[in-house]
Amino acid sequence: QVQLVESGGGLVQPGGSLRLSCEASRRIYSIYSMGWYRQAPGKQRELVARITSGERTNYADSVKGRFTISRDNAKNTVYLQMNSLKPEDTAVYSCNMVLTSGYDYWGQGTQVTVSS
Repeated sequence: QVQLVESGGGLVQPGGSLRLSCEASRRIYSIYSMGWYRQAPGKQRELVARITSGERTNYADSVKGRFTISRDNAKNTVYLQMNSLKPEDTAVYSCNMVLTSGYDYWGQGTQVTVSS
């Protein structure tokens, strides 16, 4: 079993920055991809950003140019650097890990609130 633990959420003013971290409880060698999803109240969960084992990345159109996903395999951690935050970025952000077997794991989520 693997636990994913997110951190770095909080309250920030519009235009501000936050960096989210997601650390796996142990080293996994069969990871296909890791990503961040978010869900705002009353809305469906959506993919924010994803990075594959080959370092390919993809982003939601709404965050391109503002958010950057990266990973540190030695620390079993994936990061989401969020700049130029907007009120519409307010959501619960969750980390997801997909294995090469197709099985996936989820973190518990961390709240990001963008408000003045």
